[in-house]
Amino acid sequence: MIRPIIAAILVVLAGCATFYGHQLDERHGAADPARYDQPLRTVAGAPDFATEVKPILDGRCVVCHGCYDAPCQLNLGSFEGIARGASREVVYASRLKPAEPTRLFRDAQRNAGAGGWRAKGFAPVLNERAPTAEANREGSVLYRSLQLKSAHPMPQGARLPADRYDFSIDRAQQCPAAEDMDAFEQKFADWGMPFGLPALSDAEHGILARWIEAGAPVREPASLPAAYEQRIAQWERFLNGDSLKERLAARYIYEHWFVGQLYFDDVPGDSYFELVRSKTPPGQPVEAIVTRRPFDDPGAARVWYRLRRLTDTPLAKTRMPYALNAARMARIKAWFHDAPYDVKALPSYAPEVASNPFAVFEQLPVPSRYRFMLDEAQFILQGFIKGPVCRGQVALNVINDHFWVLFVNPDLADIEQDGGFLARERRNLRLPAEHESSAGMLSWLPYAKREAAYLEAKSRYMKERLAAKPPTLEMLWDGSGRNANAGLTVFRHFDSATVLQGLVGEQPQTAMLMGYPLFERIHYLLVAGFDVYGNSGHQLSTRLYMDFLRMEGELNFLGLLPRAARQAVRDRWYRGAAKESIQHLQNADAYYPGETGIRYGSADPLGELYAMTRARLARIDPGRGAIRGSGMEELAFLRGRAVSFLPETSFLTLRGASGGDRHYSLVVNRAHSNVTQMVGEGRRLRPDEDTLSVVNGFAAAYPNAFLVVEAKDLPAFTAAVRGLASGADATRLLERYGIRRSDPRFWAHSDALHAAYRRAAPREAGLFDYNRYENW
Repeated sequence: MIRPIIAAILVVLAGCATFYGHQLDERHGAADPARYDQPLRTVAGAPDFATEVKPILDGRCVVCHGCYDAPCQLNLGSFEGIARGASREVVYASRLKPAEPTRLFRDAQRNAGAGGWRAKGFAPVLNERAPTAEANREGSVLYRSLQLKSAHPMPQGARLPADRYDFSIDRAQQCPAAEDMDAFEQKFADWGMPFGLPALSDAEHGILARWIEAGAPVREPASLPAAYEQRIAQWERFLNGDSLKERLAARYIYEHWFVGQLYFDDVPGDSYFELVRSKTPPGQPVEAIVTRRPFDDPGAARVWYRLRRLTDTPLAKTRMPYALNAARMARIKAWFHDAPYDVKALPSYAPEVASNPFAVFEQLPVPSRYRFMLDEAQFILQGFIKGPVCRGQVALNVINDHFWVLFVNPDLADIEQDGGFLARERRNLRLPAEHESSAGMLSWLPYAKREAAYLEAKSRYMKERLAAKPPTLEMLWDGSGRNANAGLTVFRHFDSATVLQGLVGEQPQTAMLMGYPLFERIHYLLVAGFDVYGNSGHQLSTRLYMDFLRMEGELNFLGLLPRAARQAVRDRWYRGAAKESIQHLQNADAYYPGETGIRYGSADPLGELYAMTRARLARIDPGRGAIRGSGMEELAFLRGRAVSFLPETSFLTLRGASGGDRHYSLVVNRAHSNVTQMVGEGRRLRPDEDTLSVVNGFAAAYPNAFLVVEAKDLPAFTAAVRGLASGADATRLLERYGIRRSDPRFWAHSDALHAAYRRAAPREAGLFDYNRYENW
């Protein structure tokens, strides 16, 4: 009975859309999808897009409409995204077949035509009918959404009613086209934009309205200064050498840099670039080769690696800056061009070869590859966190909420850098991406067997090589006393995560020790080889394989503990885990049966090892967790069920402190009995073991709450947090110290936080995303 009713409703809605569409056509003519393929460049008296319009869009709209999971795929971070419009298709979904990618700037270059965005299901949010002010208002979803908010403002300062506002991440999306707006406005009068946040000021609203009325003009981007052009030419020459050695090295570099924002740190300005594969050589316009993955067959006899300017607004979620300079070029040249080795032939792009870095790059020296990755280890690891996976609770519940990542010393890593051993194990190191985007639901099983075989071989190898010289703290890379990438901290925030340089937090829940093979596999599993548009089998096999890699990294770390202490730690980390989930790594003693070379003197060797690790890396710690003397120390030591009632991540502004406002991130680390299962996470939570980390600055892309505490009230705030015993208590705390979604102060505070972020970290900073901001 329900299905016929739904079908009838859909028919009625479709009929309404058709009716209103005819009305728009009668008044303003038929829509022209090509209208913004060649945008207006100037209109007398219209607001300037770059200096007047874009700052408003960034601060009020892109904070919800920027990443892949933006409502209706509406990306407002660039004119190209605005002109593309919105789609009802959901990127993050279970699917039997891979979806067609819809990556802005890549999968289509125009709206009109067979391969354009309109053919891919995107509907305009700007008017594509007659270019009159009236038509530009009436035919623009963007304009009418802003007007709807202006006509129906939210209640100020109160919790927004759940029956009228759905903020759940998986809420049903409406995505109205211009033809649907009359019906949408009648049914969802409270859903004007910005959705569930305060309206724009009259001045802001006026600027956007006049820009839309004028036909959304946008000036041609200014040419790059000569200094930029010189650096681009220099790096493109470097990355496009003709020798087989240079070509294979460039392919390796590209497959690790493709996700980043490259910049020249010796050139004034804030222009960023992406590295793309092109059909055209340097000196000619870039003709990008578009594939799902960076290692897919380019379909060209010669690939050219080119730097293409980025024009979209930087987001904290996807911001991964990477500096290009003379010193880096010299290091890369020494590792890959000058090192004594030969490349006899370039490898193929066949999926079973290209997806396996140990096969495709076998001719490149392993120590060179490892040092290249370590050089910017945070950047490489951030690819897993800050890549296209804007939403990933099922993927991210494969990691703990708070753990450290350490690296094997490249000067001592004979085992980790033995090219002969890796070549022998090449078959066992194959990765799920060789199935491309259409893996079966059971395709992960052969990889479980191969991982078991690899670990058995590695265990034998370690036993032989470490028999004479057991591992000590010297095995931990210390960044040579200058590289802060030697120790990283990962915070998981339910369905997103953050990677920070340094060892942050009093004591992590777990730790991973990575050498080259493990670090490389994580990159090719979760970054280079992962397709967010892939089918459910691809996503499942990727997630399950990461289970093996996480456990391998943890057991590497446990090998530094006394042999008699390892199993107890490992068992605590995997309480209640199904035996089939951990069968390959359930015996810590079997993985590395040798004794450690570290001397221990306490009954808590794990705590002792954490302390020794922190001391070894102290010289390079950037101090994100250094809060002593700030008054926040007592808050940072809170743990247990009380902190479990706090939001995942809060940005706390300490007002009236010496030196002006200071900003901290309060990160709740939710404890789990284990993280080996994809579902049922709630049953594995251990709130009595939760901890709270206090981090200097901003340690999240998706804040759940803003808190403002006067310095004199900090002891009372800390006491209130310590006394939390229920969700109602937490609500009262947030009501007293928090800034609600409906608070008139919201946008001013948001602007202040973004300004503080840019001052503190001008290269790293990007816009926060408010799609996870809570409604209490």
